Amino acid sequence: MIEIRFHGRGGQGAVLASKILAQAFFLSGRYAQSFPAFWAERRGAPVGSFLRVDKNPILLRGELQSPRYVIVLDESLFQVVDVTQGLLPEDGAVFANSSTGLETAFKDKSIKLFIADCGSIATKHGLGTKTQPIVNTAILGFFAAVTDEISLETILAAIEENVPVNPKDNMAAAQEAYETYKSLVLK
Repeated sequence: MIEIRFHGRGGQGAVLASKILAQAFFLSGRYAQSFPAFWAERRGAPVGSFLRVDKNPILLRGELQSPRYVIVLDESLFQVVDVTQGLLPEDGAVFANSSTGLETAFKDKSIKLFIADCGSIATKHGLGTKTQPIVNTAILGFFAAVTDEISLETILAAIEENVPVNPKDNMAAAQEAYETYKSLVLK
């Protein structure tokens, strides 16, 4: 079973990103379970979402304890939330949206960290604003580029099916993130 935890801020689309990725895994023939966690229900507050994926039906319920992957939509969360909690360094990785590099904020050097400037990609495609870009679909393209867990094609199909506003722009952002970062490889 693969477990993935998403960290974002209210309004950034972390919950929708988890739903889209769950749909993509479902389209690829796997079982998926996605559910949100709201710690403070207001725009801009930290939110989380969880995703489980398996080849067999998933009977487990509850929050994830040991995710393989963590996807962080907002780099400021590294200073307020322990995004690596429970992550196993030997086969896990963190995928973060950042325009600054995060070298000083990310303390645990034993965990693989992959950084993409999804904010610039989202802004280029008109997703959100310059000060608050909505990076959820771009970061999914980035995730598909670096891992071999899911194909870009199924991500794009899930975006088209699940994104209610500007699905084509969201698909273009995912495609660009994939093409920009496909040279990075999770080892």
